[in-house]
Amino acid sequence: MIESKSTKKLLFKSGRIIDPFTKKTFNGDILVENGKISKISDSIPSRGKDYQVVDCKGLVVTHGFCDIHAHFREPGREDKETLESGSFAAIGGGFTQVCTMANTDPIIDSPEHIHYIVSKSSKLPIDIFPIGAVSKGLKGEDLTEMLLMQKNGAIAFSDDGMPIQNAQFMKLALTYAKMLDVPIMNHAEDIFLRNNGVMNASATSNNLGLKGNTGLAEAVMVYRDLLLAQSLSSKLHLLHISTKQTVDLLKQFKKKNSLITSEVSPHHLFFIDEDINAFDTSLKVAPPVRGKDDRKALIEGIKSGLIDCIATDHAPHTIEDKETTFNDAEFGMIGLESCFGAVNKVLVKQNGMSLKSLIEKLTVNPRKVMNLEKDLFSVGCKAQITIFDPNEKWVFTNEHILSKSSNSPFLGKELIGRVKYVVSKNQFFSI
Repeated sequence: MIESKSTKKLLFKSGRIIDPFTKKTFNGDILVENGKISKISDSIPSRGKDYQVVDCKGLVVTHGFCDIHAHFREPGREDKETLESGSFAAIGGGFTQVCTMANTDPIIDSPEHIHYIVSKSSKLPIDIFPIGAVSKGLKGEDLTEMLLMQKNGAIAFSDDGMPIQNAQFMKLALTYAKMLDVPIMNHAEDIFLRNNGVMNASATSNNLGLKGNTGLAEAVMVYRDLLLAQSLSSKLHLLHISTKQTVDLLKQFKKKNSLITSEVSPHHLFFIDEDINAFDTSLKVAPPVRGKDDRKALIEGIKSGLIDCIATDHAPHTIEDKETTFNDAEFGMIGLESCFGAVNKVLVKQNGMSLKSLIEKLTVNPRKVMNLEKDLFSVGCKAQITIFDPNEKWVFTNEHILSKSSNSPFLGKELIGRVKYVVSKNQFFSI
């Protein structure tokens, strides 16, 4: 459950403040008045003031999280998710800004569709930034009206869900995006090498009798896109990378092109293909969860800073879409509400990543990719604050799901680190 109140005068007392923009960490207070940061100090007196005081002792106070890869399904599949339900799922996970993908029905491939998302989401409790389709109808043939779409609010362009197979078309898209100074975000997968695989090609897929999707399907497409982006000096963002080969390619190309960015999803850090037992369709995702070596490379990549940020790839589906055979089930899982507890457990608690570094991957870095405001603790800035207990152990259950869908492999899993409060768009939420 989420409870919300006005943020007319809120004083967050005695929290461990981590500012990922200035890289400062200190114990102190934050005063929010009329939805904006009013004061940050070691101590702000509350006696005689009409502040609502929130005790943050033992909690971390930081920037609101930003997810640059989510599917809210509206328009067209409101039975799976709506902009409104997706917003509350985001709040439940500590996210105050979310970028939504274009593969809805109808597809977000025109200025009018972009305007619809911007207008419909204006009164919702988080900022929603639509990502426009690169090609009309996601067919990979004709470019969308990218300039007009950007003027109406498109923050980037992606045919996510439909890999852009034609290299000449991808080159054209990168060229136009360069003029607009926005990234192209390609679902990097060669559909011919994928060969209709439904999980990672491995001993596990052989044992289950399921068709495998080789990691080469991702690596080959990534290599092509990296070469194109390098030749054009264009912004390229690699979505949900999943393989060691991709990490190795990033090491090679990031030295040559600083405009290349990438993301990893919580489920690729948390699970491996061996976790797919009893044909559990909640773990059917695209790209698939991979093997131990891939997971290790992804963890090292995000820890070292080679991989820029964490993005959920929140993909809601109905029960009917998932409670079927593994071959017939839809690809995707929800991921907003479970994100922080999952990545904090894997990266900080199990693999020694600093909490400050993890916060950067959820706040400053994704905003840098999308050219959003990053200095969120400056006085006068619109308050976007996430407050969490970094050490609380909890089991993820259906009670924690605020999405309209519940297709999550994290159900029943123990997570570490739990969001307690969120401030977003002049509202204070208690999770």
